[in-house]
Amino acid sequence: MIKFALIGCGRIAPKHVECLKKLDNAEIIAVCDIDKEKAEKYSKNLNVPFYTDYREMLTKENADVISILTPSGLHWEMAIDAMNHGKHVVVEKPMALKIHHADMMIEAADNNGVRLFVVKQNRFNSSVVKAREALDTGRLGKLVLGTVRVRWSRDQSYYNLDGWRGTWALDGGVLTNQASHHIDLLQWFFGNVESVMAMTTTALVNIETEDTGVAILKFTNGALGIIEATTATRPKDLEGSLSILGEKGSIVIGGFAVNKIQTWEFSESIPEDIEIKEKYKENPPNVYGFGHEPYLRHVIDSLDSGKSALVDGMAGRKSLEIINAIYESAVTGKRVFIHNQFSNSPLGE
Repeated sequence: MIKFALIGCGRIAPKHVECLKKLDNAEIIAVCDIDKEKAEKYSKNLNVPFYTDYREMLTKENADVISILTPSGLHWEMAIDAMNHGKHVVVEKPMALKIHHADMMIEAADNNGVRLFVVKQNRFNSSVVKAREALDTGRLGKLVLGTVRVRWSRDQSYYNLDGWRGTWALDGGVLTNQASHHIDLLQWFFGNVESVMAMTTTALVNIETEDTGVAILKFTNGALGIIEATTATRPKDLEGSLSILGEKGSIVIGGFAVNKIQTWEFSESIPEDIEIKEKYKENPPNVYGFGHEPYLRHVIDSLDSGKSALVDGMAGRKSLEIINAIYESAVTGKRVFIHNQFSNSPLGE
């Protein structure tokens, strides 16, 4: 039985609780939030102790895994504290806001002999898994163009829910928050990024960061990528999608959260293609999709078996690097090469 303790009882916490309760070999033993009312509510529902100081929980509770579900700008310090207490860490996206903080997290995991898992649940969507199989077996051939689109709706009332939302210090904008999953998918399918050109704007809400951004990516394998992300879609969420175009085939996975196969066409078809088109077309009821449960099952399996995780600290760092490069390009108006210093990126400031 793997014992989890949760830091953060906000918007994403119910999804983690729901999924962990479904897993036979996982249990939640404690919760923490600086808002006592929120922490106490979860404590009563789960019949576990609650804390308002996470460091006290780290000292008193014998958890195997600490799940960090707090504002993004707080992730790195909490994760390092947990790992220094010998705990494995599951951290929601993005793992950090600054790249050197992500590096400190990776170093802390290595130094303490513990595991760092970054939540990228869309990699576990059944439709995405099938697309990855097609890529790995060569059905797509040479990759040409990849596109992700996040067309979601977040009005001013969403940002007014908490003071950290839409701030550079703790949250970032649509590219950091909502689109980080999709940027991860694009990089996972197309590989390392060579350079980025981007523009951002704040169109419809009063926040520090962007609610709309676009970027053009050049991958080291020669393929191109496009990122289109906005929370200024009105009046409701429209799509979260991934398109993969190759010399031998095309895949488009859409729906609200990259769950619904819309295009599945190959130069050389196989009998299974008809079944795939029919089977993998379910659209989830909301933007969280269906990936958290298989993701958390994968975490537990990785801990039990000792096998490497699909999204460890190094994998989580890659999308963060792309996001910082996007902001660097948006600020400077220049093409930005990955692995340069992103001194003009406001993320985390």
